[in-house]
Amino acid sequence: MIAAVVPVRNEGQRLKKTFETLLSTPVDLIIPVINGSTDDSLLIAQQIQPRSLPVYFHDPLGIDVPRAIGAKIAWDRGARAVLFIDGDMDGAISKNLCELLDHVTYGHFDMSLTNCYPEKVPEGLSTLALHLLKERRRLNKKIGLVQEIAVASPCHGPHAVSRRFLNVIPLKEIAIPPVSLALAAKNGLKVNIGANICHKDLGSPEKDPRHSHLIAETIIGDCIEALHVYRGEKRSRRRGQIEHNGYHLERRWDLLNDFIRK
Repeated sequence: MIAAVVPVRNEGQRLKKTFETLLSTPVDLIIPVINGSTDDSLLIAQQIQPRSLPVYFHDPLGIDVPRAIGAKIAWDRGARAVLFIDGDMDGAISKNLCELLDHVTYGHFDMSLTNCYPEKVPEGLSTLALHLLKERRRLNKKIGLVQEIAVASPCHGPHAVSRRFLNVIPLKEIAIPPVSLALAAKNGLKVNIGANICHKDLGSPEKDPRHSHLIAETIIGDCIEALHVYRGEKRSRRRGQIEHNGYHLERRWDLLNDFIRK
């Protein structure tokens, strides 16, 4: 069985298209993790039954925590492959999603990533965005994967993982995507690029400057933390005098831990 985990928070306007894309792939079960939504996202998710299994949380779970929630459901149901895609990614990417899944279902990779810069890093990126890419490359180099995946990361674009990945990597760590990547490398799992999708083709909406800054700070902190985990060191999100948290403090570890223990 192949499952798709779809984090959803007030994305009703784009969610239907995302589901339509998933329904054109080999995915057997769609797991929308609806958290903190006040729009019609839950109703839209319920309309694609029986291929969907929506799970609803009244409170926002925080960035990436819905992925870990969905992974737990997929693991419990015996999924042999799990695809992760955000609910607002409404681009025409069904072929790319199939490529990601093929590499996992045929045993090529345990983590199949999207390369969002398949040609070159586009001109005009902000200083913050360039710094973020530098941090991603730094992590990938330190964990021995830069030749295979360059600046790709499970925090950017759809990606798929194998049953073996779910058996080896603690499900809680999926809530910090770069940590799950570092642990995959540390445990000798197969990680590589499964699909090329230019960032602009994902369909994700443009973010306001404040949100973009907080997302970047979150991912930079995640990469710093991931390198500490890879080295077996005490976790930290600090470099020099700066602690990179962004949205990290909004991650609801209490709700995630309760769910995983069920």
